Amino acid sequence: MHLPRRLPAALALGLTLLATAACDLEIAPAGAAPRGSAAPRIMMEETLDDPEFREDLRTAEQVVNGFWARHWSELFTGAYRPPTVVGLYDGRDPATTPMCGDRPLERNNAAYCPAGDYVAWDITLMRNGYARGDAWVYLVIAHEWGHAIQDRLRRDLVSPAAELQADCLAGATLYGAAADGAVRFEAGDEEEVVRSFRVIGDDVPWTKPGDHGSAAERLRSFERGGDGGVNACFRTT
Repeated sequence: MHLPRRLPAALALGLTLLATAACDLEIAPAGAAPRGSAAPRIMMEETLDDPEFREDLRTAEQVVNGFWARHWSELFTGAYRPPTVVGLYDGRDPATTPMCGDRPLERNNAAYCPAGDYVAWDITLMRNGYARGDAWVYLVIAHEWGHAIQDRLRRDLVSPAAELQADCLAGATLYGAAADGAVRFEAGDEEEVVRSFRVIGDDVPWTKPGDHGSAAERLRSFERGGDGGVNACFRTT
């Protein structure tokens, strides 16, 4: 499906749609058949055993990494180095939770760990978001990959509002991947992205406004990247 060059007003004015957006986001690998609706709420054991969930995770990782591998040399100097993908962890189990330096990753969170140069996401966070649509895994993974990109850049290129910049890079990644033909946006996707940002409110560590900004700020940052590409995330004015 054709992806508009300009993101729709639903993103720019996203808060006006938060209560009413009800379309099901189907960000799918190019050539794949879309699923008909958002999955029902899933228990953790079912999610872990769900091959569709696992495949969406793998596809999101491949799409995001593929975008940066294709375009890094157009944007930055040096060679692209992908972060290690630790992937799912269970933050309820301290014995298996990955360490970042001398501290375990948080429960209900997703993270890029500079000390280990890896990305990881808590199963509960991903499970609960995935129950509302597969867009969740793409948004979370693209955002955390954005932090890995920041860690590879000169410090003066990293915004003091690093979380919002990572949202911008997520938008640039997903819309850039769509322009490359690596991922397809189905009808109603943009409205579902709005809904996804509303869902990631302020009730888990990954989405605290003090760290990440309000829903409106996050939508604006995501839109800026989706509309203007990676370079738009590094504007100084």
